[in-house]
Formats: sequence, structure tokens, C-alpha cells
Amino acid sequence: MPAAPDVDPLPILARLDGLGIKLGLERARSLLAALGDPQRRFPAVLIAGTNGKGSTSAFLAAMAQSSGYRTGLYTSPHLEVVEERLRIDGRMIAPGRLGRLLADLVSLAERETGSPPTYFEAVTLAAFQWFAEEKVDLAVVEVGLGGRLDATNLCDPILSLITPIGLDHQEYLGNTLAQIAREKAGILRPDRPALVWIEEPEPAESVRQATAETGARLRFASDEVRIESIEPHGWTGQRVRLATPLRAYDLGVALLGAHQAINLGLAVRAAETLADLGFDRFNPTSIRAGAAACRWPGRLESIDLPGNRRLLLDAAHNPDGARVLADFLDRMGEPVDLLFGVLADKDYTEMLSLLAPRARRIVLTTPASSRAKNPAELAELLGDREGVFVEPELGKALDLALGLGGQTLVACGSIFLIGEVRRAVREGS
Repeated sequence: MPAAPDVDPLPILARLDGLGIKLGLERARSLLAALGDPQRRFPAVLIAGTNGKGSTSAFLAAMAQSSGYRTGLYTSPHLEVVEERLRIDGRMIAPGRLGRLLADLVSLAERETGSPPTYFEAVTLAAFQWFAEEKVDLAVVEVGLGGRLDATNLCDPILSLITPIGLDHQEYLGNTLAQIAREKAGILRPDRPALVWIEEPEPAESVRQATAETGARLRFASDEVRIESIEPHGWTGQRVRLATPLRAYDLGVALLGAHQAINLGLAVRAAETLADLGFDRFNPTSIRAGAAACRWPGRLESIDLPGNRRLLLDAAHNPDGARVLADFLDRMGEPVDLLFGVLADKDYTEMLSLLAPRARRIVLTTPASSRAKNPAELAELLGDREGVFVEPELGKALDLALGLGGQTLVACGSIFLIGEVRRAVREGS
């Protein structure tokens, strides 16, 4: 039987993108049932949280791959192309394959429910179908928004992880850390292990209450893992020494920032837990190799530029992320210029208050999103400060920022912004 023809996923996704965000599981659940419940044909680790869930997912997937497991990884959003969201053993899904899966899903949805799925529902269900067809040994699945009502929560996790909780997406998740933590805790499962790294009392208590109701086997990795030292290696990576209840680890990682020690510690403890669940190829050697091999673009990603200059891309898009970036810049102690663009529904005032004092010059621009904040209004927040430039067109703003001649340019504020900047630099435009 001839293979099905490739399908371009972009027109399909462009149509679905206009449907917006619709939290809820009933439609996606019925579609999965019509597909034969592919999400139940592979074991999964489901990872929720506010900041760090993507890095934790990338660390754990790299460790699983280094342990010899055929590993699926599902993350969101993407930086440059949607295929980044679906990977097996580090390789992105082929565009034509993704397009076929999406086309089939949309046809099925319109037959079964009378309406198409949302963008996120479609891509998530396509990932489940692909992982099942490719018979992955383990899938690492990052929650998109919240947890309880997110389409990823329809998978059947053998282990659930929650990274640190912060204020983000309040319009969907609630206005307090306790309310947001409660939504994240929706990924917990009865009588199955859960690991969380939450140090603040309010969200920690909220997760404990949810655990009492679900009957999950909760453990706080933040109590079990001791980070003993973090040794930065300039712009090339760092060395993290940590200890779990089982053993001590001395790990070299390419990911920058002291905050990655938390994500790494949670991933290590998750790998140890998976070993207890029968994935016995996880061992100290494979964990060390996976930690060293992990790459996670757009998160304190340093890119060398001509003339011994540097571009630092960071996906910081809320105050917690901006705080992490500010801490990293303080540790590096080098003067930087800032290219900043943000979405209007973010706490841009707090973000700028953290980042602006650490920059010599600031170029304000517009991320590639209909929800972008007007950069002229951002400039008003900076008053009469010198060295502030407003250029709404992102391409021109990047040229302007690079033309300032500083040794290090930091681009941040929105993943929509850094994705475009990364593509432009990679393509040399």
C-alpha cells in the first residue's frame, strides 16, 4: 500500500490558530477515544509548573535517551517552527508527517463534533498519535497551560512532576499562587508517584490538599535534593553538584543560569524514580551523560556573533523569568544592551523594573503577536532615561540593537520575539 502523501501543516494550523484558547477536555477526550486512545499505548511523564517545566522536560528526555530508551518529547510553545514541539530521540517530526496527522484529526473532529479542534488540542493529539505509532518507550510531556484542563492531561502519566509556581496566565488559572498550584496539581494521579519542587508555603499547601483528595504518592524534591554547589563556566555552561537520598552527582551542563540547578535536580530525582518503576537502564552514568547532552534553545542561550560579540536569547516573559535573567546578568557582571518586546497581558512593568537597570541601552520593539504591547507605551515607563530607542518593526529593531556596538546583546520579553530573532541571526539576515 503506498504511503499517504505529505501534507503542509501550516495552512491547517493557521486556520486553527484563530480559534484561540479553549480550556476543557471533553472534545479532545472524545477524539482520542475515536482514535483508539493512542495516549494509553506508551508510558508518560507529565510535567507542569510556571517556570522551568520546559528545561526539566528537556533534561529528563535527554537522560532517558542516554539510558537507551526511545524517547518522545512534547513541549510548547515553539521558537521557530511548530515541528520543534514533537521530537523522538531529539529529532523533530517531519513537516509532512505532522501535516497528515493534523489533517486526519481535523477531519475526524468535524465529523464527530461538528467543529475543528483548537491549535493546541490538534498538535497535542498529533503528538500522542505519533508517539503511539512510533512505539516510544517513554514520552516526556510538558503541560501547555495550567494542568487540570490542559489537553496534555489526557495522557496517562506513570509519574507527574510540578516545577516552581509563579504568577502567570492569571486570567485562566487564578490570581493567587494557591489557586495556580491547584490547577497544576490537576495532573496528579491516584496511587502514582508525583514529585514537586515548590518551596513557598502557600502553593505547597495547595498541592498537599490536592494530593489528599487524589491519593497521589507525593514527594517534595525540593526537600529531598540538596544542591551543594554551582560552578559557572562563563558562557559555555556550568558544573552542578547535588545529592539525592540515593547518591551524590557531579554534573556538567551546557544550560546557563543558577536556576537550572533546580530543574536539573528535579529531573535527576525523576530519573531515579523511573528506575524504581522498572526503567532500570537509568543509572548514574546515563543520568550524567544526559545532563551533559541536554540543549534547550532560547533559555539563556548564548550565540557567538562576528567580532567576538554575543547574543543572549532568553524566553523570560514574566517577572519570575525576568528575575532569573537579572540574577544571571549580575553574576556575569558584564555590560549589556537590551532588545525587549512583550505581550500586553504580561506584567511588563515589573519585568522592565528588573531588567532596565542592568542594561546600558534599551531597544523596545514588537513581538510577532497580535497581543504585543506597544513599545512606545513601554518607553513611557522608562521616563526620560537616556539610551532608550523605540523601533516597532522587529527586524529593524534587531539591526538597531546590533548596530549599537555593544559586546553582548540580550533579547528577551517574549518567546515570539526570541524565536524571530533566533531565525534572523541563524539565517544571517
